[in-house]
Amino acid sequence: MIRRHDPPSEAPPANPGVPLPAREVWERRAAFALLFIAPAFFATNMLTARAMAGHIPPVALAFGRWAATLAILLAFVGPTLWRERRVLRAEWRRFLVLGALGMGVCGVFVYIGADTTTATNIGLIYATSPIMITAIAWRFLGEALSAAKVAGIALSLGGVMAIICRGDAGVLMRLDFTAGDIWIVFSTLGWAVYSILLKHWPSRLHLMARFAAITLGGVVVLLPFQIMEGLTAGWPSFDRRTLGAVALLAVVASFGAYQAYAYIQRHLGAGPTSLLMYLIPVYNGLLAYLLLGESLHAYHLAGAAFVLSGIFLATRRSRPQAG
Repeated sequence: MIRRHDPPSEAPPANPGVPLPAREVWERRAAFALLFIAPAFFATNMLTARAMAGHIPPVALAFGRWAATLAILLAFVGPTLWRERRVLRAEWRRFLVLGALGMGVCGVFVYIGADTTTATNIGLIYATSPIMITAIAWRFLGEALSAAKVAGIALSLGGVMAIICRGDAGVLMRLDFTAGDIWIVFSTLGWAVYSILLKHWPSRLHLMARFAAITLGGVVVLLPFQIMEGLTAGWPSFDRRTLGAVALLAVVASFGAYQAYAYIQRHLGAGPTSLLMYLIPVYNGLLAYLLLGESLHAYHLAGAAFVLSGIFLATRRSRPQAG
C-alpha cells in the first residue's frame, strides 16, 4: 500500500533546448526503472500479511513491523528529532492520531483481514483508497466533485462490490460477506482519513523526521494493544519465520517503499508517480498467484477493470478550457 508525506508535487520542468546534466539523466533513468520495481515493495505488505496469517497475531505483526521501522529511521533522523524535541512536544497529539491511523488501523486491520481473505482481494480493495480520499474531501472539505470523479467513484465502488461478492449478486441479498474483506474496507477508509489529515496538518519537521515521529506515535498507540493481545491470545514465537517477516516488512514494505516513492516523485514528478496506484494491485495479484498459489477468478479481473478505470477517471487532472 502508498504512504504520502508531502513530497514535492512535481519535478522541476526541463528546458527542451538545454540537455540535462549526465547525473540528472542517470537519476531520471533510475527513477523510471524504480517506478516498475517499487510496486513490488508495496505489495510485500499484503503478501506477507496473507503468508503469515495464523502464525503471528495481527497486533504483534504490526507492532514488530513499525518498531523495527522506527529503529531504522532513528539511525537516520534520531539526532534531528532530538534537536526538534520542542516540535515533537507541540505536535504530539497529531503524531499520535496519525500513528493510530497509519500504523494501527492501516496495519492491524489488514493483518486481521488476511486471516479470512486473499492477498489479491486486499490489493484490489486497497487500490480504491484514492477514490475514498476524493469522496471524503468532497463531503467534509468541500472540494469540487466533477462528473468524471463521480463516474470514477461509482465504477470503483462497483468493482469493490464485485470482488467482495465474489461475482455473486446473491451475496448482497444474503449479507454473506467474507469478514476479511470488511476489515480491509475499514482499513482502506482509515488510510484515506490518514492521507487527508497528513495533507491538512502541516508539520515543522522535514519529511523523514515527520515519518519517524508518526511511526513513533504508531508504536506508542500499538504498545498497550500488543500487551493485551499477548496476555489474552499469546505472544508470538520468535522463530526465523517471524523475525524474517518483521524484517521484510520493515526494510522493504515500510522504509524501502517510502524511500522509493519519494525518490521517484522527486525525479519524475507527481504525474508519473501516480502510475504506482495502478501497478500495485496488478503486481500484487500476479505475485499472490505465483508465490501463494492464489487463484485468479473472472470477478477479480472484472473488479480490477472497474477499480482501475474508476481511479483513472477520479484522479485525472481536468484540462484547462480555452479562453
